[in-house]
Amino acid sequence: MKLSADLQSALDASANAPSDADLARRAVGMLDLTSLNGDDSDRVVQDLCTRAVTPVGPVAAVCVWARFVPTARKALEGTAVKVATVVNFPTGEADASSVAAETRRAIADGADEIDVVLPYKAFIDGARTQPMNVVKACREACGDKALMKVILESGAFPDADLLAWAARDAIAAGADFLKTSTGKTQPAATLPAAAVMLDCIYESGKPVGFKASGGIRDAAEAARYLALADHILGEGWATPQTFRFGASSLLDSLLVAAGHGEREGEREPAPAGGY
Repeated sequence: MKLSADLQSALDASANAPSDADLARRAVGMLDLTSLNGDDSDRVVQDLCTRAVTPVGPVAAVCVWARFVPTARKALEGTAVKVATVVNFPTGEADASSVAAETRRAIADGADEIDVVLPYKAFIDGARTQPMNVVKACREACGDKALMKVILESGAFPDADLLAWAARDAIAAGADFLKTSTGKTQPAATLPAAAVMLDCIYESGKPVGFKASGGIRDAAEAARYLALADHILGEGWATPQTFRFGASSLLDSLLVAAGHGEREGEREPAPAGGY
């Protein structure tokens, strides 16, 4: 993905970002600990929620299929961890009324945050009204009851200009966060796509957050994303209220970097999947 000179400079500056214990502890609090696998069960989700309260503090949220929102809500009772779920996922092909209904059900079941997939295939093919109607329907269904993160599926976009157009339209339609990816397509999250999306947030002047999701598996990579956000939006901008990582295996790496947990080769692998 070809970037402007300014964004390429920010990308280059983030390439060698240091990863230390303080950064790892910071990143844990920005994590949406995720399980969106086909064989998920109540037990898997309960275990995920147990992992969400770590020795260095709680993650920001757990993200699970909508049918497991009540399970997560119950398991996380008494903690600060939010419950997130996905809507119009992963293909982004449902219509606006279906997305609104899906969103309302999830919120009624206890979801605090909704990650909705932009109809990205239609957008890439030239449609504008229909994709934004879907996002607006989700926004209306969320109201002030739930945070709305719009998944652009950045890896599907052929160039930076079209991705930026989608990002700007999603912000205009009421996105609380822009999210890179479903984790179900390749490429998933990339630093160049993140640079484009962060720059759109900066240009908007609105209080919109950013979520990097899909394929981010170690503390060193997380450090590069945080450094990129620092370069584009300023040091201190990235907090759990404005920046998230969507991942599962990343947590183990962050805990090791923070001085907790087992190093690679000494622990059981995290659940398989796009996160």
